[in-house]
Amino acid sequence: MASKLPVLEFIARNYRNFNARATRDATFSYWDHVKGGGRMYLAMAGAMSSAQLGITLAPAIRAGLVHGLSVTGANLEESLFRLVAHDSYKDFPEYRYFTKKDDTRILKQRMRRVTDTSIPEDDAFRAVEKILVPMWKKASRDGDRRFWHEYFYDLVRKLPRSKFEGDPRECWLLEAAKAKLPIVVPGHEDSTFGNIFASHVKYGDCGAGIVKSGIEYMAQFYDDYKRLSTGRGIGFFQIGGGIAGDFPICVVPSIKYDLQEPVKPWAWFCQISDSTTSYGSYSGATPNEKITWDKLTERTPMFVVESDATIVAPLMFSALLECKAHPKAADRIIQASRAESRRSLARTR
Repeated sequence: MASKLPVLEFIARNYRNFNARATRDATFSYWDHVKGGGRMYLAMAGAMSSAQLGITLAPAIRAGLVHGLSVTGANLEESLFRLVAHDSYKDFPEYRYFTKKDDTRILKQRMRRVTDTSIPEDDAFRAVEKILVPMWKKASRDGDRRFWHEYFYDLVRKLPRSKFEGDPRECWLLEAAKAKLPIVVPGHEDSTFGNIFASHVKYGDCGAGIVKSGIEYMAQFYDDYKRLSTGRGIGFFQIGGGIAGDFPICVVPSIKYDLQEPVKPWAWFCQISDSTTSYGSYSGATPNEKITWDKLTERTPMFVVESDATIVAPLMFSALLECKAHPKAADRIIQASRAESRRSLARTR
């Protein structure tokens, strides 16, 4: 009989040391946290939407494994691009051997390469632009002000299925919009549509004020964090580094020191990053450093997986989805794996 939890069993059986052990332990601990009533906040940098993380992230949102998000403007829009223009993407698995002429040829094909895949200019950027720009212009006429993501939430929920090329069940943006997940998009100006919006502000046909600022994002996040951190608290699952992670994790010390209000610390932390520990690098900073900034405490479960998030994150989400579907069987596998680890540790003493 086929196993109901093949991914979890694979992790438990094979992931014993190095980054594999960190992946295993983080997965087990993530499940402990949400199974016990805790919530989880996902911070997503890099080009994870172009790498199709939605295949596992969207089901994770549906299953209640993710309760809030911080994403870059690029990840936000690229989830939408994958939905409306999936069949028009081109892959370039030989990209490591490209010359400048090869990339110039891709440019002339009106493709925008992201490592080994590429976003189609006309079917993605320009197709969405035809819908989003009128929304901005209407907001300018009506004096409406929204957060950056609210325009995308509104767009993706109203988009007719005839416009879909990708599988809507693999679009994390659509699932987040349906669930009305709290989300921040720090530094959204640094994205393709951030640039497009700036051009229309320069033209004078859109007002810059129709998009709420990053400061307003943090002011709203104060309230979201207080709500999300009730009970067992909320964990912080960080993919990559940079502003997507640094912006939301700062909410705890800001509430404590700037608002001078009581606040619960982040209840759990895991970062997947291939950035090596280095001087002054946020992406390569170890969790212990965050203790000094009052973002985490010495009692916070902490995990660092120094690996490629496009490999690790889908594996973790797949295992967690199995845990959610078969919790008793998952607990047995996890308990057996932990018992074996304890026996191994005892032999070293």
